[in-house]
Amino acid sequence: MVQEQQHDPDRSDLLSTLDVIEAQPLATRAEAYDALHDTLARRLESAPGAATAS
Repeated sequence: MVQEQQHDPDRSDLLSTLDVIEAQPLATRAEAYDALHDTLARRLESAPGAATAS
């Protein structure tokens, strides 16, 4: 089976963000990953159907 890969702007943005974070010094990288985690957690919690998981 051939899987079609569609361009996902959110994924591209995430990969760009990760590239920027990885280029930073270790201490700064840790803070940036923490901020990214918070951002992604908020997006996940606000997604439709997020409250249905039990």
